[in-house]
Amino acid sequence: MAKKKTKHKGVNLLSSILLIFLAFIGTLALLASSIERGESPIPSRTSGLNREEFIENVASYAVPLQETHGIKPSITIAQAIVESNWGESGLAVNDHNYFGIKGDSTQPSYATLEYEDEWVEIQASFRSYASLEESVKDYAELIAGGTNWNPDLYKPVVEAADYKEAAHALKASGYATDPNYPIKLIEIVELYDLDQYDN
Repeated sequence: MAKKKTKHKGVNLLSSILLIFLAFIGTLALLASSIERGESPIPSRTSGLNREEFIENVASYAVPLQETHGIKPSITIAQAIVESNWGESGLAVNDHNYFGIKGDSTQPSYATLEYEDEWVEIQASFRSYASLEESVKDYAELIAGGTNWNPDLYKPVVEAADYKEAAHALKASGYATDPNYPIKLIEIVELYDLDQYDN
């Protein structure tokens, strides 16, 4: 009987070692796959934060924008949530771009969905930043200063009376192609009481 128990223990030990080895190989395969896709295996500063922490992190940079750029913090935070999927998108993790701001052909390229009577996937270049703070600052400059060809492009966003008007102004100004973009932003603001940051 003692011999059978020893043999059984040896089989269990071998099985455990095999399972650990397979888990290790699986982890290496996932890591190699993410590197091959151009994704960083190193999480960003906001990666892994719970939702409340993510909101507070973005709010710390968004609240001052109301005074300096006239942008409602609730809208800034809601856009960061929607555009970066709570800081978990590849664009946010790898390039600290939390607002989906496109760049030129020299900057990183990602697959993205655009709505053109139906959803289509395209490749587009996006701006890359060193941090969340830098991303928020560039976003503020874009909203307050528009583009080279239209400095007043987002003026209605800044002049909006409240977050609902600002959300609709963003869509009307062409910030996003998603026909439900304003609804998504408004729902996020209301679900997480983000308008508390506007006062």
